[in-house]
Amino acid sequence: MDQAPSQRITPPAFDPRREAKWLYWTGWRLVDIAERLHLPMPTIASWKGRDGWETAKPIDRIEGVLEARIIQLVLKEPKTGSDFKEIDLLTRQMERLARVRRYNEPGGHEGDLNPKVTERNKKARRARPAPNTFSETQIAELQRIFREENFAYQNSWLANRHMRTRALLKSRQTGATFYFAREAFDDALTGGGNQIFLSASRNQARVFRTYICQLAERVDVELRGDPIILPPMEGRQGAELYFLGTNARTAQGYHGNFYFDEFFWTFRFRELNKLARAMATHSHWRRTYFSTPSSIQHEAYAFWSGDEFNRGRAKDRRVSIDVSHDALRDGRLCEDRVYRQILNIYDAIAGGMSMFDVEELQLENNPADFANLYLCQFIDDTRSVFPLSLLQPCMVDAFEDWGDVDWLALDMGRRPFGRTPVWIGYDPSATGDSAALIVIAPPSRPGGKFRVLEKQQFRGLDFPAQAMAIKAVCDRYEVEHIAIDANGIGLAVMQLVKAFFPGAVAVGYTPADKQRMVLKAYDVIRSHRLEFDAGETALAQSLMAIRKAVTASGRGITYEAGRTDETGHADLAWALMHTLINEPLEAPHGLGNSNTVEIY
Repeated sequence: MDQAPSQRITPPAFDPRREAKWLYWTGWRLVDIAERLHLPMPTIASWKGRDGWETAKPIDRIEGVLEARIIQLVLKEPKTGSDFKEIDLLTRQMERLARVRRYNEPGGHEGDLNPKVTERNKKARRARPAPNTFSETQIAELQRIFREENFAYQNSWLANRHMRTRALLKSRQTGATFYFAREAFDDALTGGGNQIFLSASRNQARVFRTYICQLAERVDVELRGDPIILPPMEGRQGAELYFLGTNARTAQGYHGNFYFDEFFWTFRFRELNKLARAMATHSHWRRTYFSTPSSIQHEAYAFWSGDEFNRGRAKDRRVSIDVSHDALRDGRLCEDRVYRQILNIYDAIAGGMSMFDVEELQLENNPADFANLYLCQFIDDTRSVFPLSLLQPCMVDAFEDWGDVDWLALDMGRRPFGRTPVWIGYDPSATGDSAALIVIAPPSRPGGKFRVLEKQQFRGLDFPAQAMAIKAVCDRYEVEHIAIDANGIGLAVMQLVKAFFPGAVAVGYTPADKQRMVLKAYDVIRSHRLEFDAGETALAQSLMAIRKAVTASGRGITYEAGRTDETGHADLAWALMHTLINEPLEAPHGLGNSNTVEIY
């Protein structure tokens, strides 16, 4: 039966231009298309060029033909069963072509082609645990790893972690930062609450974060964020782990257990410690201080000795604390309720640390340096040219303060200081020495600041290897000046360096040369024109080792420290001074004529 007039579908008028395009795409020649459609050949050729028949993508051609066939079938009346099947097939093909288009667009992915992939990914995301979460099994495994990998002396720290306040004086390289990072993480995972890591610089504080992330990876958990936020678990509160530098003086909102790393090297310790103590005001929070010793004149020494506790107290309420190694070797809760312990290199060896070669360390360091670095004895820097009190204003939080340095550059194959010029100072190694390399950013204007961007120390390298180490640094910086001590093995290093940096300068080491270098460094430091990261305590120790001495003739003054085969600790200081002397002694904003300055 015919349809009513209101329901009848009028087929579209014949479109020869579209018909010509489809015929062309099916392989017809232009002349045959013109003959078939009874049109002039130039007309067909014009349509071909203007409509881009030749440049059309295959997917466009297929979609055009499918569209025409679907329209033809939809308008056909009456339809047969095979017509409906063909319409269904063709519309599904159109849908598939639409997926191909989305896949080929920017941001396309496999799920655009296969809906099952998208659904599978959604289910995987729903099944994936929330960030920074651990199962009970993972926590138990972390606790096992933490406890089994401790040395005996670290287990003694663990046994006393309930103490309200702990203060540890330690030898270098005893794994204290490594241990306390794990101790705090263990506490946070088991409901102990927030953990705060405080260091002289934020870059140094992030060492804690690295150790914690490495431990979490042992159970296949990637920790994210800074701070690291651990969500609550059933029966346990969550925790936040903060990694702070000296800029924490302005942060008033933190609370939790705090760990104060290298507190004997922190500038304005008394001021910073007031804030740190406030973080752990509530009685259930704990405070842990640990550090290698610096100068006996440092502000933190009063805290260590008990003098700070006695300040302002009546005589009958003052305490006397024995802070000798004999009294504190095994740790002791002292009269001011601070648990103190001294761990020197021999205590660490007795406690299971087998990575020390004491005889070699004694050869590498003079007796005073060995006592300071490994026997936990404080430096009396009253005879030092560069006492700690003079150096501390130079110790900054470089990670926070130097916005023009890309600290992650080396990990990503970039140059950390771009194309800005730098200077290199190198103190080569002899048989007992360690070699030292310093990279500084010179002042960008007269009287500006010198900034120590990088330091390296080498031991056991022959002179070709030392030259290659300098070459590697030149490859990642825009080096403008290199100064090398050309005495002894340094002469061979200098010759090799000149092959790739002809402008390298030899530094002399006569008493007059030393005096010029020390006077220049003293001028720069006293004028607060030197900055280096507060975490670089080795550089501070090296500068503190420079002392005035009498020349061999007994008639003149020179400066020395660690320049024989038996010592080598001041190598970083000399490498730094090699660079500073590149600026004239009479540079502006210093101390004027430095040759008239008396250094005590």
